Amino acid sequence: MVTERGTNINTNQEIEIIFEDNHLLVVRKPVNMLTQRDRTGDVDILTLLKEDLKKRYNKRGNVYLGLVHRLDRPVGGVMVFAKTSKAASRISEQIRTRQFKKDYLAVVHGVLDRVEGSLENYLIKDTKNNRVSTTKSSIPGAKLALLKYIVLGVYKDLSLIKIQLQTGRPHQIRVQLSEIGHPLYGDQKYGYSINKPGQQIALWSNKITMIHPVLKNEVSFKCTPPEKPPWVRFAAVLLQ
Repeated sequence: MVTERGTNINTNQEIEIIFEDNHLLVVRKPVNMLTQRDRTGDVDILTLLKEDLKKRYNKRGNVYLGLVHRLDRPVGGVMVFAKTSKAASRISEQIRTRQFKKDYLAVVHGVLDRVEGSLENYLIKDTKNNRVSTTKSSIPGAKLALLKYIVLGVYKDLSLIKIQLQTGRPHQIRVQLSEIGHPLYGDQKYGYSINKPGQQIALWSNKITMIHPVLKNEVSFKCTPPEKPPWVRFAAVLLQ
């Protein structure tokens, strides 16, 4: 069974199914939606998807859906879920060995000095304040963060960049780009001095490439950002 791209799940939230078979469920996560339920009690995509699977397939009892990776609440785009524990285990191993590749799109302030490059930092998380900062490698708890980027377009004082994560640290993209003086558009936490209250953060999970956990062939899933500011300023590039 394969569900075609463009099918929307039956909820009051705009969650599009990009791909579905007996092993995977790939969706377009809306911005400002939790990945998993937290203490706020706000709606989360994992719960909605489980409820949808239970209803669509008339399942009794609890429905299994493996959460193999996360997106920060304000970030939208491609997410992959595992429909079996075997698929979840195999995808988790791909993530551990960096075979699970994630490409992001971001709009940042300013024009970067280099058209393409890589960033390497050590990050540490302040769990109490849910804030991440760069630090020295010798600091206890510091974790290596690596990413590569390519500038796709420039519009006045904004740049559209494609990012390939090589590690998956909390808030990694936001912190590393802010560290080099190019905070994300709309990022109130790591770009508060330049962004305006109420702006939506411009970070999007654009593409995931992985090995299918059962069929063993390489698969890619992709979706584009919404046609809203600041993305619309780069419409010509995004449609290529």
